[in-house]
Amino acid sequence: MRLARIATTSGVHSAVWEDDGWVTTNSPYSHKRMSKPQFFRPDEVALLAPVEPRVIVGMAHNGSASDRAFAPQAFLKSARTAAGPGDTIRVDPEFGRTVVEGELGVVIGRDARNLTESSAPDAILGYTVTNDISLADQSLLDSFWTQTKNGDNFSPIGPWIETDFDPSNAIITLLVNGRQVAEASTAQLARNVVELLVYVTRYVTLGPGDILMSGCPGTMCAIQPGDAFDVKISGLGMLSNRSS
Repeated sequence: MRLARIATTSGVHSAVWEDDGWVTTNSPYSHKRMSKPQFFRPDEVALLAPVEPRVIVGMAHNGSASDRAFAPQAFLKSARTAAGPGDTIRVDPEFGRTVVEGELGVVIGRDARNLTESSAPDAILGYTVTNDISLADQSLLDSFWTQTKNGDNFSPIGPWIETDFDPSNAIITLLVNGRQVAEASTAQLARNVVELLVYVTRYVTLGPGDILMSGCPGTMCAIQPGDAFDVKISGLGMLSNRSS
């Protein structure tokens, strides 16, 4: 099932993809149908970030198998960094390099704390494409990554959520100005989605709509003002943004 948030002439709606269009729903977290759903053709809507997270978690030390030598380490990004398809990211040379990082995003579907290997899959609503944007040079000055990870629109999400998706070996492709600059598989990550959720929810309660960015397997590139960049994940779709 494909879920989205759409902007239409009648307002912003949650929606599900059916019959080559978007059908409005009450909520992405409930299977209850609206009594009078609306149908929109793709050209009648603008896709927004598919959820409005209260918590966005990123993962360090998860880019390759060799990172299993390190303890797992999570960091938090402000919910205000969430952005949608087509949103613009400002590049400020004063802060050094701005780097885009294509990652698989895990969307939480219910309250989740102290998940186990067996209970974690049930807490997942679905998967989406994410872009963990960073001020790479600031990390040398900022051990807590506050100024590194929390610029406006530094967490693009979208273009939708897929509930039926295998995260174990999905290909992540990063393009800048239409040219492929990196490609890797989620199979290269040090820890899989379930392992990450077990670790994170030992310390942090996640809830419906929250996002776990699962780590960057080398799918990163520095950008300049005016660049267009796309993160494509096989089976999920493509998330496109620009810089200014």
